[in-house]
Amino acid sequence: MTATPPAFTPPAEPVPAHGVDLLRDMLRIRRFEETCAELYSATKIHGFLHLYIGEEAVATGTLRALGPDDAIVATYREHGHALLRGVGAEALMAEMFGRSGGCCRGRGGSMHVFDAATRFYGGNAIVAGGLPIAVGLALADRMLGRDRVTACFFGEGAMAEGEFHESLNLAALWKLPVLFLCENNHYAMGSALELTESETNLTLKAASYEVPAWSVDGMDVVAVEREARRAVLAIRGGGGPVFLECQTYRFRAHSMYDPDLYRDRAEVAEWKEQHDPIDLLAARLRAQDMLDDATLERIEAEIAAELEAAVAFAEASELEPVEDLARDVYAGDGA
Repeated sequence: MTATPPAFTPPAEPVPAHGVDLLRDMLRIRRFEETCAELYSATKIHGFLHLYIGEEAVATGTLRALGPDDAIVATYREHGHALLRGVGAEALMAEMFGRSGGCCRGRGGSMHVFDAATRFYGGNAIVAGGLPIAVGLALADRMLGRDRVTACFFGEGAMAEGEFHESLNLAALWKLPVLFLCENNHYAMGSALELTESETNLTLKAASYEVPAWSVDGMDVVAVEREARRAVLAIRGGGGPVFLECQTYRFRAHSMYDPDLYRDRAEVAEWKEQHDPIDLLAARLRAQDMLDDATLERIEAEIAAELEAAVAFAEASELEPVEDLARDVYAGDGA
């Protein structure tokens, strides 16, 4: 099985005025993830590490459509979402290191990033585990009369889980303000979509619950932002949940442990060469005279300095003291 690039119409719309900011956001994610891969190889980051390289347009475009009071629920491939949401690079990198200076004091690590201050509710290592959480958050907002949207990110593999169907059904029945955003990278953990789903048109699955559903080219950040804004506007208008499928592709293996033997190397190369979201946006910006070499070099230098400081902070941060390991852990009285 192979993942065919989505047959979306080539972009004709002009890049918005904040197009350079979109490029900067995607580059921040890409460079952060590349740095994490290097540090993992140097054994400074341990455990599982799932990189977002190639999928940057999805988080970048969607988060532009959300407000600071909206909630975000993500998967274990969530570093980019957290970074753009406002979790500081230093706190995020220290969390990768498992250090006390991390946003979760090093207890969450790569897969369980959490930050209540930015309403970032994970980071969830369980496939589809974030969907019921998103429904709960949205139900609370509805009951308290708060004008908020909960954006729930998940991969196409989650749609084979019972939580997906239960969550879509309840959200539709109660008209909850949830943006169900499927990051369809075509391979879940390591199986092609055609081998795991009898119906590969994922929008039809969501539509069966009477949820408005449509797809967008997840490698086009401008299109993702446009469609995310359209979805959020409908949700805020009281229309209930929306399902948005972003057809994307991860350039790296599922995780750093994955030998990635299930994909053809030529296929991966084609996606990298022809569908890299960063290259595509940069080319459009240059065509509109919105980007030059000097600007790009300045952005790269700023990101490099940010990441250098983040790594230094993480390395200087201490491990949590052993006597604090039971802190915030529920323990019964043994009765």
